[in-house]
Amino acid sequence: MTKAYVFPGQGAQFPGMGKELYESNAEAKALFEQANAILGFDITDVMFNGTPEDLKQTKITQPAVFLHSVVLAKTMDDFEPAMVAGHSLGEISALVAADALSFEDGLKLVSIRAMAMQKACEQNPSTMAAILGLDDAVVEETCNGISAETVVAANYNCPGQLVISGSNEGVKQACELLLEKGAKRALPLPVGGAFHSPLMEPAREELAEAIAKATFNTPKCPVYQNVSTQGETDPQTIKDNLVAQLTAPVKWTQSVQNMMAAGATKFVEVGPGRALQGMVKKIDRATQVSGIS
Repeated sequence: MTKAYVFPGQGAQFPGMGKELYESNAEAKALFEQANAILGFDITDVMFNGTPEDLKQTKITQPAVFLHSVVLAKTMDDFEPAMVAGHSLGEISALVAADALSFEDGLKLVSIRAMAMQKACEQNPSTMAAILGLDDAVVEETCNGISAETVVAANYNCPGQLVISGSNEGVKQACELLLEKGAKRALPLPVGGAFHSPLMEPAREELAEAIAKATFNTPKCPVYQNVSTQGETDPQTIKDNLVAQLTAPVKWTQSVQNMMAAGATKFVEVGPGRALQGMVKKIDRATQVSGIS
């Protein structure tokens, strides 16, 4: 059995996340405490005791999801991936789990990424929406046809589920048109702004500077990246793709299909939630999925 480990992104967080792990595993506790020191505040207090509202702030959500995922991977007895991938933010978790980045560098990059994205959201009020039940091509064509506003296809999650991203007005117009064209639902998402769209350009520039300074190593297995959808091992290619990811779409469906083509027969989601397990099943019902949370 060839195992692929996958790491969730923003949206998987929940109050109390990681608390059981912290209390039951000395190695996990040490990593959580190290994270508090690196970030300069007690993120563990927000994770364990915060409200859903507290955890929804981008600057908290991203480090929290990263921490939960990476600490799980680092404390597993049998973590021997043939390949890894992460959805959006989860890509940095995957890189740390595959030893392409140190825990400290990964957490610092996540924190810089989160702050930069939050700032970009405040500069450009914007949003995202999940479009269910339409072919990708119809969604792409509709978004491309709205020229006066920014709206793009952002997350190719699984067949029949494509998330769009852009200005508030652009997303509103696209949702109305896509419902007319037969979408089963057009669901506004509770996010801070238009992730994976051109409106994240200020954040991309800020993150690029931080990534250029960080040390990236050759990972111990291929990392399937959101932008290229391929299993990457070259540190410079990995850095370039990670920078591009902020304004480019998350091609999750295509990445999972390529992992299956490379021999993955079981997908293990490492981190909070079960969203990726559901997506993988919709991409190929025959594939085995499980989760460690």
